[in-house]
Amino acid sequence: MRRARTGRDKRPLSFYSTSVARVLFFVPATILLLVLVVYPVLQTLALSFLGPSSGGFVGFDNYGNVLGRPETIDLRDTQFPLGTLIDNLLWIAIHLPMTLFTGLFLALTLQKVRGASVVKSMVFLGMVTPLIVGGIILRYLFDEKSGIVPQFFGAIGIKSLAIQWTQYPSTLLFGLIFGSVWLWTGFSLIIYSAGLTTIPKDYFEAAQIDGASSWQMFRKITWPLLRPITLVVVTMTVLWELKIFDIVYAATNPNGGVGNAADVLALQMWRYAFRAGNYAEAAVVATLLSGLTLLVASFMFHRMVVGMRGGGSRPSLFARLLRIVRRPS
Repeated sequence: MRRARTGRDKRPLSFYSTSVARVLFFVPATILLLVLVVYPVLQTLALSFLGPSSGGFVGFDNYGNVLGRPETIDLRDTQFPLGTLIDNLLWIAIHLPMTLFTGLFLALTLQKVRGASVVKSMVFLGMVTPLIVGGIILRYLFDEKSGIVPQFFGAIGIKSLAIQWTQYPSTLLFGLIFGSVWLWTGFSLIIYSAGLTTIPKDYFEAAQIDGASSWQMFRKITWPLLRPITLVVVTMTVLWELKIFDIVYAATNPNGGVGNAADVLALQMWRYAFRAGNYAEAAVVATLLSGLTLLVASFMFHRMVVGMRGGGSRPSLFARLLRIVRRPS
């Protein structure tokens, strides 16, 4: 027997009008997203499977051409496959640990230093500096006559490095990687500094009473509790390193430096599209970049969701922040 509807079951007309208003509120944004993001992505993906000249379907031939060209890196004249992707991987392998641990070290060092905010502001200047300006600064930083880096190595007697780094394939890529550390260290410094403030001081006081050393407190307390922060720093840094373009363009030239020694995926895509007019292979590079960035972003999102659902022994910082926001006042 059907139960009679009570007054509570009857929803007022304003409820439905509010629901319609909410749907209509997202319509303009959805249209812009489809037109400006989804359609260009699908169009680029389709273009990557077409021939550069004929325009016919060629399958994965364009991918084989882009990834099959070996990239020569001046490490005993070794050639690597995957094209310029190897330069981005080298950027990640060197730049990521340097910025991560430098930012963490500075955050720990400045934690109880008077006037630390001034030092943090100076380090953070690299983050607010436009990357084009940063690339120009790096070009003059490694100049043989006026650059501080060649002058330093010349003063200590290492003549092989007292050269103009941007003019030699053996030093160009590594010079840009080392020089770009200061442009991103401010990000990890600020994030780690904020993460350190979330760790209760009672943990360290109890560890000191038990006779733990500074290294033991870092290894057993600080580093494990900073894992969610480290996940954010690693993800954002890898995304930055995958799409690096401005620094290489400004510090060298549109061709990726001497012998394409500092060529990266984004610069290769620009050169294919606007120099060679090969839009099919440019679409291949764009598709690879999009796939790699989506892979990294999805990994971070998965870890955050696992932390929100309590998949680990301790909820993530992201989950704790959401709980605070959702907490009723």
